[in-house]
Amino acid sequence: MPAITAVLGDITTQQVDAVVNAANNGMRGGGGVDGAIHRAGGPAVLRDCIARFPNGLATGDAGWTTAGEMPATWVIHTVGPNFAAGERDRSLLVSCYRRALEVADELGAQSIAFPLISAGVYAWPLDDAVAAAVDTIASSSTGVDDVRIVAFSPRVHDAVERTLDQRSAR
Repeated sequence: MPAITAVLGDITTQQVDAVVNAANNGMRGGGGVDGAIHRAGGPAVLRDCIARFPNGLATGDAGWTTAGEMPATWVIHTVGPNFAAGERDRSLLVSCYRRALEVADELGAQSIAFPLISAGVYAWPLDDAVAAAVDTIASSSTGVDDVRIVAFSPRVHDAVERTLDQRSAR
């Protein structure tokens, strides 16, 4: 099981092999984490998205690009379900974490930083979003040994820490 840490901060500044982008299906940038990653990575991230994902990416799937100007080597893009738009199949959210870790293994990544997928503008309920992330990562058979769940807000960070504390108390 990989070590999972809650981090309060900016995912684009994490010193890891790969950062995970909560992307949209079009794979051309957007708001929230997606916009922050494209701004921090610079035009190389978008160029790679266009080249590698000409038809976008399906919800629940993942793929990689360069990280451009960020300290990470790769961005692993995954498209979470949009709860606010009626996409409420939890298996798609779980698939985002599972597929991102599979891509990380294909790349040989040892460290990865995740945002809390679908919990922002896509409005997945916070407690379930945290549970899906922690349970999926913790039960994954991956070669990644350093997993960070990076939260930009103290509220999300505290929710992740609480869940990690509860899991370690079992």
